[in-house]
Amino acid sequence: MRLLLVEDDPQLAKSLKAFLAKNGFVVDCAADGEEGEAMGDSLQYDAVILDLGLPRRPGLQVLGNWRRKKNRTPVLILTARDAWNEKVEGFKAGADDYLAKPFHPEELLARITAVTRRVAQGSGARLRGRGFTLDEERQAIAFDSGASVPLTGVEFRLLRYFMLNEGAVLSKATLEERIYDDDASQESNVIEVYVRRLREKLGGKDLIKTRRGQGYVFGE
Repeated sequence: MRLLLVEDDPQLAKSLKAFLAKNGFVVDCAADGEEGEAMGDSLQYDAVILDLGLPRRPGLQVLGNWRRKKNRTPVLILTARDAWNEKVEGFKAGADDYLAKPFHPEELLARITAVTRRVAQGSGARLRGRGFTLDEERQAIAFDSGASVPLTGVEFRLLRYFMLNEGAVLSKATLEERIYDDDASQESNVIEVYVRRLREKLGGKDLIKTRRGQGYVFGE
C-alpha cells in the first residue's frame, strides 16, 4: 500500500517513513501543504497522513480542497494534543481519523491500518483467502492447517494489495506503483518474479491468474 505523509518536521518524517516502510508500506513525503496537495491530486494513494500545522498551506485547507475536488482518499490528521478545535474542524472537513502529537509510532500504525481496512471492507475486500489469512503483524501467510509461511517485504505488500483488490485486473504498472519505493531499484525485482514466489507459497497458480496483456487477478 502506498501512503502520502505530509509533515514539515524532517526528522519526524524520516523516522515515520522508515517505521512505516518496515511495516509494509511504501511512503512518499511532502514537506509543505502546497506540495502535499499537489501530490495527493496527481497520484492515487491508499491513505494520507496529514499534519495540520504546515507551511505554505494549512493542512485543513489542503484537506478541504481535496474533498471539494472529490478526492476521497482516507486521511488521518495529526494535531497538537490540546487543539480539540482542530480535531472538530478536521472531521468537518472530511478527515477519517486523527492522532494527537506526541504519539507512539505503533499507535499511528494501528490507526492507519484501521482506516485502510475500513475502506477495504466497505468495498467488499477482505484479507482472507481460500484456506489462509494474511497475518499482517508477522507479515506471513497463516494457513488454516496451522502452518505459517513468512513473506519478504515486497511479497507481503504485493499479496496484501492483491487481497484488498480481489477480483480486479491489476496491471504491472499499478502493482509497481503500490509496492516499490521511488528510490528502490526495480531492474532485478520484476513483478513476475514475486508473483511466481507468491504462487509457490500459496500452493499453486489458482489464486493469482495471469491476464495476458492486462496484468493479474487475485481470487477470481
